[in-house]
Amino acid sequence: MSTFNNLHGKQCVLEICDKIIDNKAYLSEVDGLIGDGDHGINMAKGFNLCKNDLQALDTVTLDQSFSILANILMGSIGGSMGPLYGSIFFGMASAIEGRDSIDAEQFDTMLREGLASVQEISSAQVGDKCLMDALVPAVDAFSAAVAAGDGFADCLAKMAAAAQAGSESTKDLVARIGRASRLGERSRGVLDAGSVSCAMILGTLAEAVARRLD
Repeated sequence: MSTFNNLHGKQCVLEICDKIIDNKAYLSEVDGLIGDGDHGINMAKGFNLCKNDLQALDTVTLDQSFSILANILMGSIGGSMGPLYGSIFFGMASAIEGRDSIDAEQFDTMLREGLASVQEISSAQVGDKCLMDALVPAVDAFSAAVAAGDGFADCLAKMAAAAQAGSESTKDLVARIGRASRLGERSRGVLDAGSVSCAMILGTLAEAVARRLD
């Protein structure tokens, strides 16, 4: 049975940070079509702060890395995305705290705790044209793959694919929450920036963990 060493968490989160930082302009461009246009700026700020903090530390587990990221996102970036992403990462961190290694079932629990955590502060659902359109299908895909007996790496690949497909589905949706909801039908035909960043985060996490499975 494949497992992930919790001590490899720092490098995985650093890869996520780089992904968001590298896509700062793109995320703001997408957001600018129907939103404030600052999603990439705010996200890159938070993930860059996290990167700096992690690089200054020696040994950092995945749960510790998620906690560091969550604290920064909750306190250092503007808009609604900080609390939303912060809640996700806090939930994920609490689910794997203190574990030496993480198997597919425990990773599944981690994802579900992250989802449950953000659902405690947000009523957003799949179909609202938001990050939930990427997050929920990704979590469900991973859980279904685990239940079907798929290997850890395959579960991760299915999670990433579902997140990407979920994000792409937002292009055909009308926004029902947030600033974009004021546009009504005019919000259709554009991707939701939050779903795009969520798919990037989950896709990068999947790739980073898969490369480090024992």
